[in-house]
Amino acid sequence: MVATTARTLRIFLAEGSANGVLTAEIMNWTGKVVVAPRARLPTLLARPELKRTGVYFLIGPDPAIAGRTMIYVGEGDSVATRIKQHNADEAKEFFDRVCVLVSKDENLTKTHVRHLESRFITAIKVAGNASLLNKGDPEFDILPESDRADMDFFIEHVEMVLPVLGFDFMQKPVILAPTAGPELAIPESPEFEMEVAGVRARAREAQGKFVVLKGSNARAQTVPSFVTYKQLRDRLITEAKLVSGANPDLLSFSDDTTFDSPSAAAAVVAGRNENGRTRWRIVGNGPTYSDWQDSLLPKTPDLDE
Repeated sequence: MVATTARTLRIFLAEGSANGVLTAEIMNWTGKVVVAPRARLPTLLARPELKRTGVYFLIGPDPAIAGRTMIYVGEGDSVATRIKQHNADEAKEFFDRVCVLVSKDENLTKTHVRHLESRFITAIKVAGNASLLNKGDPEFDILPESDRADMDFFIEHVEMVLPVLGFDFMQKPVILAPTAGPELAIPESPEFEMEVAGVRARAREAQGKFVVLKGSNARAQTVPSFVTYKQLRDRLITEAKLVSGANPDLLSFSDDTTFDSPSAAAAVVAGRNENGRTRWRIVGNGPTYSDWQDSLLPKTPDLDE
């Protein structure tokens, strides 16, 4: 699979700044990604890539759910023309970044991009990481078998590039496997637990994320000083990933829930700021997460010896 093969990603800052237009390409991949903040739209739309047939994402904060991203997926024979129309549309006021996908060899056709649009909309829905502004699902699957295979290859590379650029809206949910795959050079994560104020939660690390397990609990009330991860916790409640139960003092995780760090997970569970690296312990009062991770680091010689 593409995801298990090393790749070189080339990111070019077209305006010499991380806040301007940038492009991203992978060696031996015909696709090209062009990204820009909305404030740089005139510069973006003037680029030759935007005159091609392609797919694009309009990306911005969801005005209805704090801390959540909203996405609109579109396609066009001239991406620049479509984005210019959206820029004048009050219903698309939310977006502050644009991400465009085109082919360097200009072999993407209208049929191809309609297929890609449909696949990307489905992928965003499955991932559940963002709100989707598109109304309905434009199912489109009339490509010949050979073209579908080419589009599968194209999509695999897009799913590899976008997270590197800071876009996680198509990242698939983390699936906890009983053992690590043979291609992984790290030991399987043990199961961690955390107990605070009568609340107990369990978690594991997988695919670079910290995953609190379904059925774990969190405190229903937060302390007044809880600020750092409160928005994240409120969003999990809104999305019904943290739900009320028979005990009014507790919330429960309705599914395995992914966090970017042990501290984010610990803070949501405790309803207050916590150092997750020392709070989470291997089940059975074992080493802390920090001690476990330190044990995996390569040994270095003592400079005093």
